[in-house]
Parts: sequence; structure tokens; C-alpha cells
Amino acid sequence: MNELITAINGVVWSPALIALCLGVGLYFSIRSRFLQLRHIGGMLRLLWDGKSSEQGVSSFQALAMTLAGRVGTGNIAGVATAITFGGPGAVFWMWVVAFLGASSAFVESTLGQVYKESVDKQFRGGPAFYIEKGLGVKWYAVLFALVTILACGVLLPGVQANSIAESLKTAAGVDTSYTAVALAVVLGFIIFGGVKRIARFAEFVVPFMAIGYILVACFIVAINIDKLPGVLQLIISSAFGLDAGFGAIIGMAIMWGVKRGVYSNEAGQGTGPHASSAAEVSHPAKQGLVQGFSVYIDTLFVCSATAFMLLITGQYNVEAPNGTPMFIGVQGVASGPGYVQTALENVMPGFGSLFVAIALLFFAGTTIVAYYYIAETNIAYLNRATNRPWMGVVLKLCMIGATIYGAVKTADVAWALGDLGVGLMAWLNLIAIVLLRDVAFTCLRDYEAQKKLGKDPEFDPVALGIKNAHFWEQRVALNKARSDSGVVSPKDLVN
Repeated sequence: MNELITAINGVVWSPALIALCLGVGLYFSIRSRFLQLRHIGGMLRLLWDGKSSEQGVSSFQALAMTLAGRVGTGNIAGVATAITFGGPGAVFWMWVVAFLGASSAFVESTLGQVYKESVDKQFRGGPAFYIEKGLGVKWYAVLFALVTILACGVLLPGVQANSIAESLKTAAGVDTSYTAVALAVVLGFIIFGGVKRIARFAEFVVPFMAIGYILVACFIVAINIDKLPGVLQLIISSAFGLDAGFGAIIGMAIMWGVKRGVYSNEAGQGTGPHASSAAEVSHPAKQGLVQGFSVYIDTLFVCSATAFMLLITGQYNVEAPNGTPMFIGVQGVASGPGYVQTALENVMPGFGSLFVAIALLFFAGTTIVAYYYIAETNIAYLNRATNRPWMGVVLKLCMIGATIYGAVKTADVAWALGDLGVGLMAWLNLIAIVLLRDVAFTCLRDYEAQKKLGKDPEFDPVALGIKNAHFWEQRVALNKARSDSGVVSPKDLVN
């Protein structure tokens, strides 16, 4: 099975997808005049913009929901595998993907807001919605929804479960089968009844866990500060094939840096718009900018923290494409969270390994829940016309099964399945947002023009010539009616 999935991945993750990820991000960055730099201050201010409502959540809550999905095993195990197969230079290309991907995250999340709907008095949106409404291609929207349900409901949960199981085994000797059963029970409890309550708890815990993880990394860097210049030089030289030891695998550095970068920050993959569409904001560009900043948090902060810990302590291995060792810094540990646990355990004996396991438990656990929300949103999209309650039950059972399977299987199989899911979604979504780019950049120009006049931007799709943004059209009409009569309440805004 692993050989079959690897062969398929070779097609999905061809150089064409690598070029598409980098090319789209570069084009969007140039087209937006590098909004990820120009609006960095606004991104921070917008984190606290807006309040939750009966239908939607605040900007910060939407950011937390997105980070629950973005910050996961890719930030720990993903960085380790990127270095193993791409060398230290892969870290640089992860940074590039994050910088360019911030513009892609802006575009897709803005589109999610533009074409969102109110379904059962809850905001729902994502690529399937903006493909149907923006492009008018129903079959393409249905295809994306089906691929996303497959990816988030079957292929991706196993990666997160595998990293949790492996880290607990390394830290405390817990058998992976026990972890699989425990994860299945907890996940079943959450998705069969307690999603909102547990998700709110996760949204509170994950930011603090991320801060704690970064602080531990800063401590390790601080006590080894003399090695930091050499590590930075190694990353840059390896990225461009200038390093004597790792220069020969520059192609692998780019491929693995992009692959793991996209897996980690999900920019352009199409997962982010699902949570960002739930935000209660006055203008789509607001949430687009907030989601652009979330990419920085994920990759430039959390992933960099992992990379610096590994490279400064030397607790990593590098393999040539044929499997020949190029550098051996750790013995008897499989590529993944074990590298990070070994690095921390050497610096902080008795604490480091367990700390990483706990961090992964929260990071990866909340990511699995986020996958469920994304898959459920696409089922809601498919069920708008015809109610099929059995689809939700099948999704829940598949996710529990995938979690058990991933926890007890080898990391190679789990990661191969995860990469396949990410790659398929990325292909479909990147093509869609390229075709819909003018809508997103029209929103950006409108937002900037209103800000220049000192206004709090309000979105009117009709005035901008944007069609099929039915939620916003109704909102503008109801706001006008409320202004004229003082009778209509925002609570009346249902689709």
C-alpha cells in the first residue's frame, strides 16, 4: 500500500505543483503590492476586530479556529522530516512558502467571506461555496467538496494521530494501540456531541501551548546563542546548493520545504477559508488579512522554533534521495517528533521529551477536530438541496477509523496518505483562487480606499460589481432598511 500511495504522490506532488504553490504566492504578492508587508500593522489590529454573534464568531475566534487546524504535527514532526529528506535548506523554503503563502491565504479567506452563506443560522463557507458562486462551475465545487471530505475525514487525521502515538511512546513508553483506543474514545465523544464545548477549550489552550513551545525554543537558542549564526548560514547555503555537505540535494530542499510548508501553514490548500468564513466582520478583506497573519504564526514562529532546536542541538539526520546517510546526529530514532524530543531531552533531561509529547497532544488533537469541522462544512454544502443525515454518521465513523489506523501504522504510511490529501486539495483550490483573483483584489482595493477616507470599511458587493454574494447583498439591504425605519434588527439577517 505504501508503495502505491508513494507512486500516486509522485504524480500529485510533481514539480508542477511545487511551481504552482510558489508561483501563485509570488503572483499574488506582486499583484497586491506585498500586502503581507504593507498591512502587517493592520493585521495585528484586526485580530481584535468585531464581536461574535448568533451566526458567527469574532475575528480572533476565527483565527484561533484556523490555528487549531494549522498548528499541528506539521510544525514538529513535519519540520523534522523536511530536514531529513531536504536538508537544513528545506527550512528556508518553508519560510519562503510562508511569506508568499500569506498572500494566498488572504485571497482564499477573502473569497470565503465574500461567498459565505448562513446555513441553519451559522455562517458556512469555503472553496466549494466560492467555486460554485464565483466561477459558476457546480461540478468543480462538488469535486472539491468530495476531495476535502476524503482528505480531512480519511487521509489527514492519521498523520496527527501517528505523531501523538509515537511521541507518547518515546516519552512514556505508552503502547501505540492504547493511544489509538484513547484517541478514538475522546474523538468520538467530541464529534458525536461536544464539539463546540471542547473546541472552545482547545481555542483557549492552543495559543498558550504555542507560546510555551516557542519560549522553550527561545531558551534553547539563548543558551546556544553562539551557534545561531552558523545555523542561519547553514540554512541559507543549503537552500541554494552552496553548502559542501548538503548542496547536492538542493532540489530536495525546495520540494520538501514547499511540501512541508504547505502541509504546515495550509496556505492555498483550501482549509483556512472554512473557519475564516465563520467570522462576523463588516468587510471580507478584514478576515483575509487576519488569516494572512495566521500563516506567519504557524511557520515563521512555531516551525522556526522546531528548526532552530533541531539544528542548534544537532539532533537530526539527513538522507540522500537514495537513502544514503549524509548526516547522522541522532541514532535509533525515526524521523519525526522523536528528533525534537531527543533534542529537548538532551538540554532538559526528564522534561523535554514529555513536553513535546504534551504539545503534540494539544496541537495534533485540536487539528483532528478542525479536520472534522472542515469535512462537516463540505457535507453541509452537499446537503443544502437534499438532506442526507447518513453522510454525517459515515464521516464520524471514518474519522475514528482513520485515527486508529494512523496511530498504529508506521509514520511513512501515515505521512504518505496525508501528503496525498494535501496535494489533491491544493491542486483544486489553487486553480480556483487564481481564476477568482480579481474578486479578492477588488475587495482589497475597496478596503484600502475606505480606510484612506478614515472609515470603518463596509462591504457592498453590488457597488463593486461582484455577483452572487447573496449574504452580503441581503445584509446591505437590511442595513439600509434598518437605517430608514429603525425596525430591522441584525438578528433578522438569515439567508
